[in-house]
Amino acid sequence: MSETAAKPRSRVADAFIVVGGMLALMWVLEGIDTVTLNALDSFGVQSWVPASLVNVLWSPFLHFGWPHLIGNSVPFLVLGVLTYLSGPARWLFTTVFTTIVSGLFAWLLSPLGTITAGASGLIFGYLTYLLARGIYTRKLGQILVSVVVFLAYGSVLLGVLPTQMGVSWQAHLGGAIAGVASAWYLHGRDRRRSTVA
Repeated sequence: MSETAAKPRSRVADAFIVVGGMLALMWVLEGIDTVTLNALDSFGVQSWVPASLVNVLWSPFLHFGWPHLIGNSVPFLVLGVLTYLSGPARWLFTTVFTTIVSGLFAWLLSPLGTITAGASGLIFGYLTYLLARGIYTRKLGQILVSVVVFLAYGSVLLGVLPTQMGVSWQAHLGGAIAGVASAWYLHGRDRRRSTVA
C-alpha cells in the first residue's frame, strides 16, 4: 500500500457517477430501441393491463425516440444529482418510491391501451422533493436550492395538468406527489420529532 492513502471520492462525484450512469443506460437502451425498430417501447406501462404492472420498475429508462430522451436528459441529470446530494439512501428511497407511484398513476389513470414510458415522472419527483425539502428542513442552504430549482424548473410543474396531447400528465402528477411525500417522510418527520423533544 502506498504511503499516501487515496482520497475518498466526494459525494458530488458519486452523484454524477450514479445518476450519470442511469442516464447513460437510458441512452444505450434508446440506441437498442432504434436499432430494433422500437421493440422496447412495448415494455412501457400499459394502462389497465395487469401483466404490465411490473414494467413500472423500468419504464423510466425507456423513451419514445431521441427527442423525448434528449428533452429529459438535462433535467434528469441536474435534479437527480441535487437529490443525491441529500444522501445516497434518501436519493434511493425517493427514486424507487417515485418510480413506483408515478408508474401506478400512469397505469391507473391513463386511457385504456395507453403505453407510458420516460424519465419525466422521476424528474417531477426529484423536482418536488427538492422544493418540499427546503420547506420541511428550514435550512438556509436547502431553501436556497429550492429557490434556484424553482426558478430554473418551476414552470414544468404545469405538466401535471392535462394540457398537452401525448404527454403523460398522469405520470407527472404521480411523480410530483411522490416527491413531496418523500420529502415529508425523510425530512418532515425528523423536524417534528426535534420540535416535540
